[in-house]
Amino acid sequence: MGFFLETFIGGLMAGMLYSLIALGFVLIFKASGVFNFAQGAMVLFAALAMARFSEWAPGWTGSDSKLLANIIGFVLAMACMVALAWVIERFVLGKLVNQEGITLLMATLGITYFLDGFGQTVFGSDIYKIDVGMPKDPMFLFESTFQGGVLVSQEDLFAAVIAAALVAVLAAFFQYTSTGRALRAVADDHQAAQSIGIPLNRIWVIVWSVAGFSALVAGMIWGSKLGVQFSLSQVALKALPVVILGGLTSVPGAIIGGLLIGVGEKLSEVYIGPMLGGGIEIWFAYVMALGFLLVRPQGLFGEKIIDRV
Repeated sequence: MGFFLETFIGGLMAGMLYSLIALGFVLIFKASGVFNFAQGAMVLFAALAMARFSEWAPGWTGSDSKLLANIIGFVLAMACMVALAWVIERFVLGKLVNQEGITLLMATLGITYFLDGFGQTVFGSDIYKIDVGMPKDPMFLFESTFQGGVLVSQEDLFAAVIAAALVAVLAAFFQYTSTGRALRAVADDHQAAQSIGIPLNRIWVIVWSVAGFSALVAGMIWGSKLGVQFSLSQVALKALPVVILGGLTSVPGAIIGGLLIGVGEKLSEVYIGPMLGGGIEIWFAYVMALGFLLVRPQGLFGEKIIDRV
């Protein structure tokens, strides 16, 4: 039982990080109707920016303070993501208002490859380190209940708490603020939102900036765990099954979907993987998402689309 709990808790913590990345997909889709295939590239770009700015900061300030370097790196990386949001709205989405969904999807694919190349051109293509001071030593829980206790990574626990807090804040922002309501109005109908005075270009800059902030936090956490490298954009692709499972239009769905995927892949790797030769953790999430597409295409919490003729 102790080993099962250890695996289950590890899955929950991984799932919370998947939810954080998936939230970027959901926010942009809800506000603009665009499936942002570039979210993974945004995670990599944001992590590269923070890693490099944090590395350069001591030379600018003359201080060896790691905290100061991380703050400067985070602020400058966030400024890059806001600038990126403005560029995307000004030169890409602003030119494609009311175009077909496939056109917008192809635009985000173009943004993906541009960010992959541009980020490595500006910040380099080596493996960089982000050290935000999260403890890396494991700890044991429930020692009085289970023999030997339950082993939990402190780093994963801190990362999951940070991710959960950010997800809660963004969900509240989207649901209860006037800007959040404007974002939902734009998602429902671009032309109707414009007709009542909602500035479409400003809303798109805001939502892409918020998605950029989400990508930056996700990149910071994953970069701390794995190092900042090209594979980060592949990790972000794990969020695709999450949004399929939870629903493209649901913030709670992104959370529940992330937890289900995280727990499912950990348990399957431990209990089913040995029978299949291992590697199940790589493809389990996609098979699970495919099953949901066949049974419930809109996901657990997505809105069912009904076309009336």
